[in-house]
Amino acid sequence: MTQVHERERELHREVAARVEGALPAVEVLAVELRGPEQLCVYVDRPEGVDHELCVEVTGMLRDYLERYGLEVSSPGPERPLRTREHFAQATGRRVALRTAHELAGRKRFRGEVVAAGEERVTLSGASGERFEVPYDEIVRGNLIDEGLTR
Repeated sequence: MTQVHERERELHREVAARVEGALPAVEVLAVELRGPEQLCVYVDRPEGVDHELCVEVTGMLRDYLERYGLEVSSPGPERPLRTREHFAQATGRRVALRTAHELAGRKRFRGEVVAAGEERVTLSGASGERFEVPYDEIVRGNLIDEGLTR
């Protein structure tokens, strides 16, 4: 899992530099390997994501098609969260996290974001317990769709 996580981070840096350099209003939220040959790129921009933007980003990443099946997508209601800024925007919302290594005896966490510090996010679990998860340990982080966006 750690090798996949590191490859995703490397791909994210490459893809974000290319896309955000050419389209400054677009943010590459996450790059996920959905298998050894499938790459998903989540993008967003202030006015939202439409089919034309996905086609444009796909064109920018055409050379990745030599190695991967490529999907470019809007974040959707279960928006990916990876950075301090993402978690700060999610304060007060419920999230699901998976970590690269065990923290407090577990790798999966669910809870409400109560703080997005410089190095870690603090979650409040269902029974009131608090978890501090370093951003560097987060392999996957997503909002939990509670029907608020419909």
